[in-house]
Amino acid sequence: MNDYKVDITNCDKEPIHIPGKVQSHGFLVAVDNKYLVNYVSENISAFLPIQAPNILGKNLSVFEETLFPAEATGFITQMLQLGRHAKSFETINPYRVDVGEISYNLILSQSGDSYLLEFEPTTTATEVDIQKTIGRSVSGMLAGNHLQQLLNNASEQIKTLIGYDRVMIYKFLDDGHGEVVAEVKEDHLEPFIGLHYPASDIPKQARELYKLNLTRIITDVNTEASPILTLPVDGDAKTLDLTHSALRAVSPIHIQYLKNMGVASSFSISLLYKNELWGLIACHNYTPRFINFKAREASKLIGQIISSALEFKQDEELNTRNDEFKHTYDVLSRFLRKGNDVAATLTEFEDNILNICDASGAVLVFENQFTLLGKTPDEEQLTGIVDWLKQNMQVRVYHTHQFPEVYHPAKEYSDVASGLLACTLSKELGELIIWFKPEQITTINWAGNPDKPVATDTNGLMSLSPRKSFEIWSQTVKNTSARWMRDEIALVLKLREDVVYAINRQTNEIRILNEKLKQAYEELDTFSFTVSHDLRTPLSTIKNYSELLLETNKSLDDDARRILKKVIGGADKLNYLIKEVLNYSRVGRAEIEYTEIEMDTLFKEIHNDLIVALQIPDLQFTVGDTPAIYGDRVMITQVFTNLLNNAFKYSSRSNPPKVNIDGKEFNGEVVYSISDNGVGIDLNYYNRIFDLFKRMDNVRTYEGTGVGLAIVKRIMEKHNGRIWVESELGVGTIFYIGFKKN
Repeated sequence: MNDYKVDITNCDKEPIHIPGKVQSHGFLVAVDNKYLVNYVSENISAFLPIQAPNILGKNLSVFEETLFPAEATGFITQMLQLGRHAKSFETINPYRVDVGEISYNLILSQSGDSYLLEFEPTTTATEVDIQKTIGRSVSGMLAGNHLQQLLNNASEQIKTLIGYDRVMIYKFLDDGHGEVVAEVKEDHLEPFIGLHYPASDIPKQARELYKLNLTRIITDVNTEASPILTLPVDGDAKTLDLTHSALRAVSPIHIQYLKNMGVASSFSISLLYKNELWGLIACHNYTPRFINFKAREASKLIGQIISSALEFKQDEELNTRNDEFKHTYDVLSRFLRKGNDVAATLTEFEDNILNICDASGAVLVFENQFTLLGKTPDEEQLTGIVDWLKQNMQVRVYHTHQFPEVYHPAKEYSDVASGLLACTLSKELGELIIWFKPEQITTINWAGNPDKPVATDTNGLMSLSPRKSFEIWSQTVKNTSARWMRDEIALVLKLREDVVYAINRQTNEIRILNEKLKQAYEELDTFSFTVSHDLRTPLSTIKNYSELLLETNKSLDDDARRILKKVIGGADKLNYLIKEVLNYSRVGRAEIEYTEIEMDTLFKEIHNDLIVALQIPDLQFTVGDTPAIYGDRVMITQVFTNLLNNAFKYSSRSNPPKVNIDGKEFNGEVVYSISDNGVGIDLNYYNRIFDLFKRMDNVRTYEGTGVGLAIVKRIMEKHNGRIWVESELGVGTIFYIGFKKN
């Protein structure tokens, strides 16, 4: 019936679900919808006093009369009708059938338009009652907190239950090949733990059947399978689909494979993860061994319980790791939405791009700069990587765990960049974020050479011959990292969208702000010139007349002379301040005189001046670290005077008012924070508070002009520094200002 020939070209297409044979420890009869026998295994005569051809085409009742010659017939027909009505035979299987002194388990199933009646012995080789001990066994399996403990416990308990010489848990890896990850065996057997088996050992179509049939037994590899006979229809004998058959015969390639391993009997239990085949509990015995249907069903239940526990524990371990990545993503996303500086948000804080996935290094390529985190190639090597990605990256996110194999220059630094994950921010500008994984030089121990040897038959055709040697065959894998997980890639995709959105939003804001800033500069220049010009003349007049009066009027008493001297001094001071305002209005055109500024001294001076000017009772002013900065002292004084003045003023109605200033050094920058517990800033004003003459609605009752922060922003830009804010209405405000150390 089945003359399909397996060779080197079609091993993975072998139709193992229609072998045309059954294993010899039982026999099969199949009937059609009219209960006519349309298939029967040739070996039925070894179990019953009847020849297979004698019941083909006959009504099922003829077969029943052979089974029960002294009893009324029809009960098998009734069970078939019951199962057809229920659309399942699960509640019926197995049905015990006594034929003389021999008992069989009758197993019913459907195959297309036919119904299979399979008869197996009720006897079993197991020494324990599996159903009675299953509860205790499951408890032992589920003990332990980690996935590996579950697998180890499962191997122990399964071996105790079914008594096979070797019980292994075999996990399928991403490329289809498998690894023995847990094992329990008899002491005299060599260990297989840690050995890898090529994907061709269990080809794709076999793995699909393992998803449908959760247990599979091969009782004795040294017995001949029995052919299934049928009557031709229109000269063609249709092959019976044995997908759900318990007796289905085994591929001759697999039988030879087991023989080459010295295995006489095997039993497997499928392990599923999210309805996909995760692995197998593979049991080997070195003498023939049969366990009956009930024992196999109990084993299937154990496999289902292990699959559920495996899914839970694996998800739990993955979720713990992924929760850390998600936390970092949430932090970055939140700050990006606030409009903070993109590069700083992604790289300068504890939660940065390096922590969003399992990487050892990361680099932000943004605005013609490389910002490196962790272990990465150097900038010259990164330039080559970026050029290669610009030419070859056709998707938004690209990843590989074998980067040196696709970009050969990376072999020079494979120790830090064997794995690469990249996302584009702007392809035109060559802006990206890149993550790296280090090389994992791994020695894979295969159970024999994974390349199956090819034999040539007498016709000169190549055919597969299963491995005859299973001695450990080692392979060293280089230029390879751990794989990138799907959840990591998904988070990178989400982060990319947030970053691109933030960049686009800030680009538009910067364009608008530049126009406003240009207008503000012009207005400030005009304002400064007008004030200085209009005030200088009357100030000069006041000073000159006061000096003349002081010199010429000899009748003035001491009090009058002292007052005139104060008037002259005030005029001089005001004239000086006017000059400073005029000079400051030209900051954009002026050269900065950089000096090292001792900030502790500066803060004391500013504090003393502001305390006298503002007279705020119960003010709690604290100063933390005060690292020195480089800048123009006059301008920097103006920056901190404005910021501290605002902090004092807008917290003055709090009880008590609190202001803190603190400085930190990291990543080549000095960042100062000025925090208060004042009125706070509405989120909608974040990008407007630095505009000239802009004031918030909630500070109308406070004195101010709306010029101070515009001046601060202008000075910080001149110093190539940066300023940003965090605030909450009714809670307080923190201004951050950053200066480059050199």
